[in-house]
Amino acid sequence: MNILDQIIADKKKEVSLKKELIPTSQLEASALFDRKGRSLALALKNSATGIIAEHKRRSPSKGTINQNTNVGQVAKGYERAGVSGMSVLTDIKYFGGSLEDLLLARASVEMPLLRKEFIIDEYQILEAKAHGADAILLIAAVLTRVEIKTLSEFAKSLGLNVLLEVHNEAELHKSVMPSLDMLGVNNRDLKTFTVSLDTSKTLSTLIPDDFVKVSESGISSIDAIKDLKQYGFQGFLIGENFMKTENPGKSADEFIKLVKS
Repeated sequence: MNILDQIIADKKKEVSLKKELIPTSQLEASALFDRKGRSLALALKNSATGIIAEHKRRSPSKGTINQNTNVGQVAKGYERAGVSGMSVLTDIKYFGGSLEDLLLARASVEMPLLRKEFIIDEYQILEAKAHGADAILLIAAVLTRVEIKTLSEFAKSLGLNVLLEVHNEAELHKSVMPSLDMLGVNNRDLKTFTVSLDTSKTLSTLIPDDFVKVSESGISSIDAIKDLKQYGFQGFLIGENFMKTENPGKSADEFIKLVKS
């Protein structure tokens, strides 16, 4: 069993338990549930840099990245830096995140927030909405076409943007549908953890122009962004590059100034 299979097996148990503890009616009664969200896709289209900055404490591939952060302070730093949006990892076991991180980020900033999670159930989309997310991530590698359709349409019905992540051509072909806003190419192979920006470049020509193209993972230089922009990418998800520093917001600010110059 590879790490992705293990994560999904654990996630199914976690969601099943949560459903027993917190009914959907409680999520729908949340003060944030009726909040009108901000479009991450639109923010990327209108941005000069297209950077989605991530809050990530650790990962299975890198181990501990930064355990000493205050998610609210990081969010404020990112917003001051002028990022297009923020991705908040909410998986506890493998990434050290939580829904409380999403809530704290929402309480701290106005910019669009993406709940980055291994979503397998509509219940998790209700959670995202109840905790202030503006967008959700769906991962093609762990979902069937029918599941992608069902989950993305449900998210859209709640006013959430949908970022669908693919790793190869087969995943892309099964995933393209009108209920998506953004198509992300993850340059990291989730099974081997090897990273190559060529993955984004190769798949870029196959992504219809109706979708905002987002490149994810392994982006750590200005040259990489300038290069990927030539392939039609408008969004760039960057986490580790900022999070491994003492002040992620300051790092993002310095990076964005260089991108703009």
